[in-house]
Amino acid sequence: MTGEAARGRLALPARTVESRVVVVARAQRAEDYDAVLDVLLEAGIRSVELTLTTPGTFDRLPELIERYGDAVDLGVGTVTDGDQLARAIDAGAHYAVTPITSPALVAQATDAGVPIIPGGLTPTELFASWSAGASAVKVFPAGVVGPSYLKDLRGPFPDIVAVPSGGIDLDSAGAWLAAGAVAVSVGGPLLGDAFRGGDLRALRDRAAAFVAAAVPEAA
Repeated sequence: MTGEAARGRLALPARTVESRVVVVARAQRAEDYDAVLDVLLEAGIRSVELTLTTPGTFDRLPELIERYGDAVDLGVGTVTDGDQLARAIDAGAHYAVTPITSPALVAQATDAGVPIIPGGLTPTELFASWSAGASAVKVFPAGVVGPSYLKDLRGPFPDIVAVPSGGIDLDSAGAWLAAGAVAVSVGGPLLGDAFRGGDLRALRDRAAAFVAAAVPEAA
């Protein structure tokens, strides 16, 4: 089974694919999301993964989707079990991200009509998720292998849709995309100290730089 999953594969949200950048937002508290999301949207970011390491994410998600959902794809990340995934789905997440390889989570999300991006590093892990019907696979931690790893993976798995995550900075983002990534997942190098009271104008400049690197014609 090289491209077709046992169950129907869901496509990633269109804005995520078109923008090619997913911002991983790890805040100290969910109340801090809004100011940062305002700046990210202004800079052209169209996909944000809200992580469950941020307390209160589930409670805030419906409100954030109502406020921002017409302009940005809001996913829920760091999902590690079925209960968390069910809550993310019920709260209206546009997609789900998990750092682990779990065909059961892939099946649960797909059956609910929600795209899912499960994590893995080895060819066996990544292909297991892809074969189970994942919308894309998360190469994690991408920083330990580099963009050439994806080129090697696409030899035996030419149809696999990959989103590298972990250690992606502005310089490497373009290389991963050139290697065939559908999008890059970026955290600290883009967000910097924004969730710790940092300069939001500097955040806007960093986000705009990533947007320009991912979609040069948007610059």
